[in-house]
Amino acid sequence: MPDHERIFLIGPMGAGKSAVGRSVASQLDFDFADTDSEVERNAGVDIPFIFEKEGEPGFRLREHRALSALCNRSRVVVATGGGCVTTPANRDLLERNGTVIYLMASIDQLFERVRCSHHRPLLQTDDPRSALELIVASRRDLYESVADVTVDTEGQRVMQVARGIARQLVT
Repeated sequence: MPDHERIFLIGPMGAGKSAVGRSVASQLDFDFADTDSEVERNAGVDIPFIFEKEGEPGFRLREHRALSALCNRSRVVVATGGGCVTTPANRDLLERNGTVIYLMASIDQLFERVRCSHHRPLLQTDDPRSALELIVASRRDLYESVADVTVDTEGQRVMQVARGIARQLVT
C-alpha cells in the first residue's frame, strides 16, 4: 500500500467519511482534517453560501486549495468532500500524496443518512433522491480510479469501519 502519512477518505455524501475519519485518526494517533471544514474556515462562510455566491466552480477551486494545503501535512486523516474527485488536479493530488480509501454504501443507505440535511447544496432539489443517484453514478468510476482500498460501509457502525481501516493500515 502507498504512503500512510496521509490517509484520504473519498466517497459520496453520506458514506461516513468525516465520522470514520475522526475515529481512524484517533486510533492511529493522527490529526483529522475535513476539506469542507477547511474551505469554510478559510472562506469565513458556510458551503451553501459559497455555492450561492460563486457556484460549484468557485467552491471546487476553494476545495482544491484546501486539499493542496492538507497534502503538506503528515500523520493526518483527511475526509474529502463527495465531489472532490471531480477535479482532475485533486485526483492527481490524492494519488500522489497518500493512501486513498473509498467508502461506499447503497443509495438507500446514503439517502437515509443525508435526507434531512439542509447543508448539501447539490441535494436542494424537488427530488433529492434522484439527484443523489445521478451524483453517485457520475462519480463512481472516479472514486474507483483513485482508490487504493474500497470499504463498503453498508449497515456498519462507524467504529466497525474505522477499526477495519486502521487494521489494514498497520499491517
